[in-house]
Amino acid sequence: MSTPYPFTAIVGQDDLRLGLLLNAVSPAVGGVLVRGEKGTAKSTAVRALAALMPQVHVVEGCRFSCDPLAPDPACPDGPHGSGDGVSRDTRMVELPVGASEDRLVGALDIERALSEGVKAFEPGLLADAHRGILYVDEVNLLHDHLVDLLLDAAAMGASYVEREGVSVRHAARFLLVGTMNPEEGELRPQLLDRFGLTVEVAASRDTDQRVEVVRRRLAYDDDPAGFAAKWAEEEAALRERIVAARALLPGVRLGDDALRQIAATCAAFEVDGMRADIVMARTATALAAWAGREDVREEDVRQAALLALPHRRRRNPFDAPGLDEDKLDDTLAENSPADDGDGDGPEPDGPGDGGGPGGGLPPQNDGPQGHDAPPSTDAAEGDTPAPPAPRDPGSDGRGAPVGGGEQPAARAAEPFRTKVLSVPGLGEGAAGRRSRARTEHGRTTGAVRPRGTLTKLHLAATVQAAAPHQHARGRTGRGLVVRRDDLRQATREGREGNLVLFVVDASGSMAARQRMSAVKGAVLSLLLDAYQRRDKVGLVTFRGREADVALPPTSSVDAAAVRLETLPTGGRTPLAAGLLKAHDVLRVERLRDPSRRPLLVVVTDGRATGGPEPVALAGRAARLHRAEGIASVVVDCESGMVRLGLAAELARELGGTAVTLDELRADSIAGLVKDVQGTSRKAA
Repeated sequence: MSTPYPFTAIVGQDDLRLGLLLNAVSPAVGGVLVRGEKGTAKSTAVRALAALMPQVHVVEGCRFSCDPLAPDPACPDGPHGSGDGVSRDTRMVELPVGASEDRLVGALDIERALSEGVKAFEPGLLADAHRGILYVDEVNLLHDHLVDLLLDAAAMGASYVEREGVSVRHAARFLLVGTMNPEEGELRPQLLDRFGLTVEVAASRDTDQRVEVVRRRLAYDDDPAGFAAKWAEEEAALRERIVAARALLPGVRLGDDALRQIAATCAAFEVDGMRADIVMARTATALAAWAGREDVREEDVRQAALLALPHRRRRNPFDAPGLDEDKLDDTLAENSPADDGDGDGPEPDGPGDGGGPGGGLPPQNDGPQGHDAPPSTDAAEGDTPAPPAPRDPGSDGRGAPVGGGEQPAARAAEPFRTKVLSVPGLGEGAAGRRSRARTEHGRTTGAVRPRGTLTKLHLAATVQAAAPHQHARGRTGRGLVVRRDDLRQATREGREGNLVLFVVDASGSMAARQRMSAVKGAVLSLLLDAYQRRDKVGLVTFRGREADVALPPTSSVDAAAVRLETLPTGGRTPLAAGLLKAHDVLRVERLRDPSRRPLLVVVTDGRATGGPEPVALAGRAARLHRAEGIASVVVDCESGMVRLGLAAELARELGGTAVTLDELRADSIAGLVKDVQGTSRKAA
């Protein structure tokens, strides 16, 4: 077994280390979500924490790690008798992104359940992680239904598995840690709220600190065991401190004054529901225990707010998590006790620390100390890619000459709810919420013979297949004699996510008529819709003499919104170049992800200028998409009393449909989906 990197040897990343340690002290905090750019020690810190955790005592032979002093009465391996049990290291179980539902929660042997009437249960990762750590790297790429199952188990402390009327329950209490890179896509706000704490991490910009990171990493890679031995004393001290904090935790008092500050803070920041209040209370209590105190102070409440509230303040997908610390300080001051003294005497630092918020962190020897900068300062550097060009916030592109040079970026209009655009036919792509597809979850539509492992039994079809053979198989009792050949897999129809590729006209004609603000608002609305439907998105823009891939296909809708916001306009309208660039992007993406079907959204007034025969060339480029059966929609941006209808002609060439900016609104046009699908079928 490889030697993990020592937790106390991690340089900086104070919030990351503190969030993990608080969950080690009190798993009731609800886990921690670590957000940040790649290469910031997210995974290293989680794996290092497992080595710090105290050993656990388990019933020998129990697959569900029952505590011998208080075994689970409903344990599938029970009932357990009295005994001393055995001790083992705390497990760190890793959930892969591509894991199935059965791998996560466990699976029943359906054949034995039908034929023998026994609950033959194979535990999943939730059972393995009981009383340990469950680590989900790139949790934002995990399917939503798996995240729901995971967070439900974490909240209830138990996992329930039900298959065709057969039910199994087992305990599943674990320290949940998820990591993610926001550039690869965000978690939905509803899922973010289920994580107790969130910390933002970013690479240090301090030269000395970066040097120390490299020095320690190289030393570890050269001799992992020797490097770990040098930090053994610090690791042992930190482990003892965790044990001491756990022992102190039940005796920590959360007074009415602290509780009022917690409630006032959550109300001031307008967080939804009451989960934030509860998490803040548990976190503040854990902070006090970590500092070696028996009472919760204002400093604990403040630090708890910085860890528990930022991700709960998101109102839409394009809001970056964060917290106004000045507002936080004002709220705490307004709700402090009437007298300045808290009756607790002087406020010494926690045992063994060097100060810092909430009781401080373990000291770091032989290297630079971690910075105390608030997470919102550096986190922005890892939230989204840097925009391609600066934007003048006060500029809206008005007064620019038609066909002129580059003009400042216009502000996007207020987004609105759009009509649903979907790809015709039945796909087999990743689970989502846009187009019809064969999926593992959804409405049952039929049954087939299973290929590989049976995951969703079609009970009626299985019984029908087995019934004619009962006499030949010598059935004598009430049980049905079932063979593997009788089993039938249920086929289900649900929704898939698609690749929505935006091709946006950024030429001078769009800015001259002051339409770019409305156009950006429409595209932003479609991006919001793509986020909610779990699509991948891409952005191609064209102006001047060429087209550019402003954003390759990605799951990060936030990144697309940033690119759109800073999009300048000006120049001629190379429509053909935009369509050809989109064709190249879709061709490459088809090789990378053949099961994800594309939806092409062209945002233009239909004009084509520049070069020889620009209109004819645009028509030929459009017919390339039509020949490959790519579903398409043209958002017609033409305005004014006299309209040329060029966007509608482009839609005909694409084999798609055209819709105006006003018609794109959900409450404006009733048959848009039907039109898109019908036209696309004709094109095919």
